[in-house]
Amino acid sequence: MCLLLLALKEHPAYKLILAANRDEFYDRPTAPLGFWKSNFDLLAGRDLKAGGTWLGITRTGRLAAVTNYRDPAHPTEHASSRGNLVLDFLRKKVPAAEYLEKIVNGEHRYNGFNIVLGSADELFWHSNRGNGMKRLTNGVYGLSNHLLDTPWPKLKRAKRAFREVIGSGEKILPEAFFGILGDRTVPPDDELPDTGVGLEWERVLSPVFISSPTYGTRSSSVILVDHKNQVLFTERRYDGRPDRFQDTAFRFGMREKPGSEI
Repeated sequence: MCLLLLALKEHPAYKLILAANRDEFYDRPTAPLGFWKSNFDLLAGRDLKAGGTWLGITRTGRLAAVTNYRDPAHPTEHASSRGNLVLDFLRKKVPAAEYLEKIVNGEHRYNGFNIVLGSADELFWHSNRGNGMKRLTNGVYGLSNHLLDTPWPKLKRAKRAFREVIGSGEKILPEAFFGILGDRTVPPDDELPDTGVGLEWERVLSPVFISSPTYGTRSSSVILVDHKNQVLFTERRYDGRPDRFQDTAFRFGMREKPGSEI
């Protein structure tokens, strides 16, 4: 996943709001959002190439998401899949802070990543290109392909729109966030970061919603968790067709029966 917006206790109806885009090559095989047959508590999409996931939540309230850290000059040889960090946390019962402490020793095996994990009541952020872990207090946060809240143009633009929607105080529908996640505005060249991929690719990767012949925003996701621990998780899939999409949504109460598709 390559763009993540979070609001913790910033809206009267929801203690957690998450909006995210997964950017990936179109030919990478992927299963859509659903409860996994191997674990009926786990709701996530699935990377069918490496077996992990980029974003997921469980009926017991565990939540995790990963974004890549763009650093083409320092690749890790025979790197492990970053999506397995998300899946491993969701499958376990280890507290978030303890889990992060354990993965630090092996994080050199992965290319650059950011991971957010915990629950709607307690979330942590960590990057193997950063310095330790951070507990996220109440507020609004953003992640792209650098460290937490790095002010890249698309992240600043998305966070500003995200705050406006949340700040209205009104009941929120996922569609409001899909509008933010679908923004294809390309910033001027003099505002683009230099991450080592060349100007042409910096332009391609600069919008909130990415579209190119081979790589782009495969799906957008919105998770709403209210104060009664009722969850609405909606995924909008594009898969290389930026002007066509298919939505899948699940509602469920944490620690209740598996959610049903709506």
